[in-house]
Amino acid sequence: MAAAQPVEGASPAKPAWRGGFGKLWTAAVVSRFGDSLRTAALPLLATTLTTDPFLIALVSACGYLPWLLFGLLGGAIADRVDQRRAMWAVDLVRGALVAAFAVAVGAGHASMGLLMALAFALTTLGTLFDNAATALLPSLVPSGALGSANARVMTGQQIAGGFLAAPLVPVLLAVSVAAPYGMDAASYVLAAALVASLRPSAPQRAARKAGSTLRGEIAEGLRTLRADRALRGLCAATTVCNIGMGALIATLVLHITGWLGAGQSGYAATITAYGAGSVAGGLLAQRLARRLGRMGSVLVAGVVQTGCLAAMGTVRALGVTVAAMALFGVMGMVWNVNLTTLMQERSPEAMLGRVSAAFRTLAVAGTPLGALVGGAAAASWGLNTPALLASGLFMVAVAALIPARAA
Repeated sequence: MAAAQPVEGASPAKPAWRGGFGKLWTAAVVSRFGDSLRTAALPLLATTLTTDPFLIALVSACGYLPWLLFGLLGGAIADRVDQRRAMWAVDLVRGALVAAFAVAVGAGHASMGLLMALAFALTTLGTLFDNAATALLPSLVPSGALGSANARVMTGQQIAGGFLAAPLVPVLLAVSVAAPYGMDAASYVLAAALVASLRPSAPQRAARKAGSTLRGEIAEGLRTLRADRALRGLCAATTVCNIGMGALIATLVLHITGWLGAGQSGYAATITAYGAGSVAGGLLAQRLARRLGRMGSVLVAGVVQTGCLAAMGTVRALGVTVAAMALFGVMGMVWNVNLTTLMQERSPEAMLGRVSAAFRTLAVAGTPLGALVGGAAAASWGLNTPALLASGLFMVAVAALIPARAA
């Protein structure tokens, strides 16, 4: 049975910065800052180790595979344990792993195998951390403030990752090839200390049945997701959208530098526009939710994103692509904030980790599939084809959302 719903259109409460939410927000932003340093530096490091595109692609694949293998398990464990302790313990382990990696890089012992192992290990630990974080937030803020809290966390992360970390990477690399990874390790330790100081209210969990197993609890989470019409529709729509996103992201640099002929400066302008749009979307998400409701906001976001992708795939002009990606970023953040909030509002508190895991695992599966399809489409029919393919998939996702809106 879904949790009680706040009234759509009501003026929502805002989370207090003092206390638990402020610490969680700071931990999330600091951690994203460090992660962005690492993810920006890793491709540069990989290109010094190999010129084989397949090996470089394997590093990315190792960052997706754990969700497919362990995502459901991570959600079940998140519902069994103290989420705060799980989060800070995971961050300490991740900090130690990245610190060891920084030492290896600084000593000249980096290898493609080591990069793949790091990506796999960090994402494996992330399956527990991310599900626990989604489940922890409702215990730190009033139910009516969830939307505002999610928007503030996601906006802060976007600013930290897209506008603060990226320009710092060249500066750190000029100091030492290992510097970005050392700072990432430090960010994990600081985030762990902040999370460890939280004092959330304990979730209301019924005693586990005798003989209850992780497999049975995972199945219960899947059944709960399937039984909720709105969440089921959102999950299906997000999975289809992620296939389109995978196709677009994998080929975006070719779309801009090849089809548009805009070069690296054009690619940088497009990525910057998307980041700025995402920040603006974080500020807009709650206003749209008050006017249209959460499901209505997600539906509008999908319609607008469909149009943005269609414009990118048909109009051969950098200005149109930059504007389309900025608006795409706005609506992407509107989608993500309201989706996450709906999941937190509609899931039973004691099962939020499992519902989140089921949702994420199914949705994440679409991205690598889309990357493969997008690459094949670009090679066969032209470099603008992935954007058009993504537009069509987003249209299908919007159609899946229409019946879910009435739930």
